[in-house]
Amino acid sequence: MALYKTITVDATTKVYVWKLEESFDWLADGIALTPHCEARLNGMKSEIHKRGFMSIRHLLAEAGYTDFDLYYDELGKPHLKDGRCISITHSFNFTGIIISDKPVGIDIEKQRDKILKIAHKFTPIQEYQTLANDEARIRKLTIVWGAKESIYKLLSIPGLSFLQHINVSDFNFSALETTVCTTYQGEVTYCGVKFLEFEGFTCVYTLPYKVL
Repeated sequence: MALYKTITVDATTKVYVWKLEESFDWLADGIALTPHCEARLNGMKSEIHKRGFMSIRHLLAEAGYTDFDLYYDELGKPHLKDGRCISITHSFNFTGIIISDKPVGIDIEKQRDKILKIAHKFTPIQEYQTLANDEARIRKLTIVWGAKESIYKLLSIPGLSFLQHINVSDFNFSALETTVCTTYQGEVTYCGVKFLEFEGFTCVYTLPYKVL
C-alpha cells in the first residue's frame, strides 16, 4: 500500500496523497466500481491514468468511502452522496483527494520547465523576473498554477479565467501558504491555500473561504 501522506487541515478537513508504485491488477483487486466509473476506466488508454484512477478508490477507502459513495455532476465535478465535499487530483505517479464539510479544491503538479513557456497564459509573468534562477521560477509558478487550479475546482464556475479573474498574493516558499482573490461578475472571493513540495511535485489545497 502506498498511502504517501495524510494531512489533517482542521477538524472536518483531511488531505490524502497516494504514490503510485503498484500494478493496475494490484490496485484493481477487490475494488468495485459504479457502471459510470467502469465506463470511464474502460475508456482510458493510458496505463498510468488507469492506475491513478484506481488509486483514488484506495484513497476513498482511507477516508471511509467507496466508489458507490461518489458521483459526478454535469460539469464533471465530483461529489459525495452524504453531502460532504471532495476534490480529486492526479499528476504522473501521485494522486490526491481532499474531503471536508466545506467546499474544497486540491491540485498536484509535477515541477517542469514547460511552465515557463505557458506562464503568461495564467499569470503576469513579469512578477517573477526577480527570482534568482529558473528553478525558483518553476517552483513558484507551479505553486501559483496549483493555487488557481484548486480555486477553480472549488468554485466550479464556467468562464472563470486563471489570468483575468484569479489573483494569487505574493508569498515566500517558507510560508507554505498564501491568499487567493477571485473577482468574477461583481463577486469577490477570498480563499487561503496551503502548499507543500515533495519529490519534484507540488501539492496545493484550499482553506475555508469568504465571499464579499
